[in-house]
Amino acid sequence: MSDDAANSADSGKDSGTGGGTAAGSAVPDAEDRKIITLARSARARNGVPEGAAVRDETGRTYVAGTVALDSLKLSALRTAVAMAVASGAESLEAAAVVSAAGDVSDEDRAAVRDLGGPGTPVLLAGPDGALRTTVTAG
Repeated sequence: MSDDAANSADSGKDSGTGGGTAAGSAVPDAEDRKIITLARSARARNGVPEGAAVRDETGRTYVAGTVALDSLKLSALRTAVAMAVASGAESLEAAAVVSAAGDVSDEDRAAVRDLGGPGTPVLLAGPDGALRTTVTAG
């Protein structure tokens, strides 16, 4: 995962909040499309079920895929959050998961909430990169 942390361009925008949006009802802005693209790339590059990316308060991004070792199992999103914490991030602006799953697990949302707060948007995109829904970490 040496390529999994990438610097994000100028951020400082609000990704929006709310309980969730239906697929196709909201088009993500450029910064959110970027983290979806990074998550999709991690999934494809590593041949894992999920890819995820988070953007911290400074605009830096952290990208990860599912970790499935005999001794350690982490979802892509929890891995990306752990990478952000390990790199000194103090908060999150947004998170994205690319997966065939129909929703974001409570455990994944809890990890985002722990670092970013309950209003942090979590975008769920399908393997094709199309946004399915946005939920908050809350």
